[in-house]
Amino acid sequence: MSAGDASGDGRTAGADAGDEARPGCRVVAGVGARSGVRAEEVAGLVEAALREAGLPVSAVRALATLRTRADEPGITGAAERFGVPVLAYASGALAAVPVPHPSAVPLAVSGTASVAEAAALLAAAETGDGAELVVPKRRSRHATCALARSIPLRPDEDAASVRLLPRARGYTRGQAAFDPPPPSPAPGLRSPPTIPTHPTAAMETHAHTDVHDLRHHGDAEVRDEKLVDLAVNVRTHTPPDWLRERIADSLTSLAAYPDGRSARAAVAERHDLPTGRVLLTAGAAEAFVLLARALPARRPVVVHPQFTEPEAALRDAGHEVGRVLLRAEDGFRLDPALVPADADLVVVGNPTNPTSVLHPAESLAALARPGRTLVVDEAFMDAVPGERESLAGRTDVPGLVVLRSLTKTWGLAGLRIGYVLADGETIATLERAQPLWPVSTPALVAAEACMSRAALAEAERAAYRIGVERAHLLAGLAEFDEVRAVASAEGPFVLVRIAHADAVRERLRALGFAARRGDTFPGLDRHWLRLAVRDRATTNRFLQALDQALLIAG
Repeated sequence: MSAGDASGDGRTAGADAGDEARPGCRVVAGVGARSGVRAEEVAGLVEAALREAGLPVSAVRALATLRTRADEPGITGAAERFGVPVLAYASGALAAVPVPHPSAVPLAVSGTASVAEAAALLAAAETGDGAELVVPKRRSRHATCALARSIPLRPDEDAASVRLLPRARGYTRGQAAFDPPPPSPAPGLRSPPTIPTHPTAAMETHAHTDVHDLRHHGDAEVRDEKLVDLAVNVRTHTPPDWLRERIADSLTSLAAYPDGRSARAAVAERHDLPTGRVLLTAGAAEAFVLLARALPARRPVVVHPQFTEPEAALRDAGHEVGRVLLRAEDGFRLDPALVPADADLVVVGNPTNPTSVLHPAESLAALARPGRTLVVDEAFMDAVPGERESLAGRTDVPGLVVLRSLTKTWGLAGLRIGYVLADGETIATLERAQPLWPVSTPALVAAEACMSRAALAEAERAAYRIGVERAHLLAGLAEFDEVRAVASAEGPFVLVRIAHADAVRERLRALGFAARRGDTFPGLDRHWLRLAVRDRATTNRFLQALDQALLIAG
């Protein structure tokens, strides 16, 4: 099959196979490739993108690429496998298309910041009023691929401004992302995007069409239903009796305004810090809101997949939020080089919810630099034996802000208590943004009690038990060919991938078990579930239910 020849305006000249494909085109695969790429590699990359989008191979109606690559045997051979034409475009036409993930290498070689995304968007836009990315740029060793589809014009949109507007629905894993620059005055097209300063960073559109529900949390999975709870990460059989009694005793002093001095001093002593570096909050969630509202941030970045509340709080405060999405293929491990150099506020979890990955402390510290606030969410660190890799108490890392929560280990989600550790100036800034008496007297009493030596020893014993029970859960999950768990889990939960996990989750609910859906986390999709670590008996019952759910699915 021969490639269509593109004219200067980007349209395929003549009545070739490309023209015949356009009227019925639903999805176009944009392809960029090095010379000599094999057809097997190109076809495999396109098929992987289709699987990611949940689309059949028959959905692709054309491959689109740079005109100088259109006759590449690897591309034409892949097109023959799919039974579709190759649409070819001049580099100037592709360079005029705004892409959410530009790269310096293709720009230098071809003058196009992303051949795959630009070609996909341009070809898809020719069959409708505009185009949107279904799957952003994905890479193999010698090729790139992106999927785009045509979109109809909405009543409130102008065709000239929307025709090539890339409405990204997915996110580039393992790369940074920022909103593109505003539209240029040129009719119909936007200016070519600016290449990020960091060589591995890339731009990403964060439109209002984001498919991830950042406000969904595990408690919604069990609310109003009697299910065995594997969706919420609060430790079972908590608070312990001694803590309940301390909280109950505090109720006699509710007539007085809360006084947090004693609890603040206890937290400071526990981390060997001065009290001026401690701020008590109504859970870690309040801390995220304070950070978003009180700290100036021009380029905030959140490392995903992770707890979604930091990004939600930043968005609510009016920030445009960049994402660095870690890849399952890399075990969701952090590479500090992925964070763009100009990010002035970076948020990362450790151990990370929902991946349960524990990042090395030095990898996190490597993210710090002058002028940057580095926020490390350690809400689950007390579930890690020895709290290894913790940055709490470190004063040598510039711009470091560590968040801690007492709600998970001690079962205080309904009481709301957490704290922030940071330099004195940052603490003072956040404190000024707090309302008066933000933490209740019972919560303050609980915080002080949980800082005692006896309580810390109890938390350490619980962390070791969680490790044993987590190993049992992972061993049970390994018996299922359909299940792939993130084996490096270090938190009180594990992340698993199951084909059509959304359907499996519903079957588990019918069998009496609640699991946390994964598709609300940026970087994950409907094929992921998060499972809280429970005692052995509960885990065994869950594994039996999972076996039934998978049999039904089969």
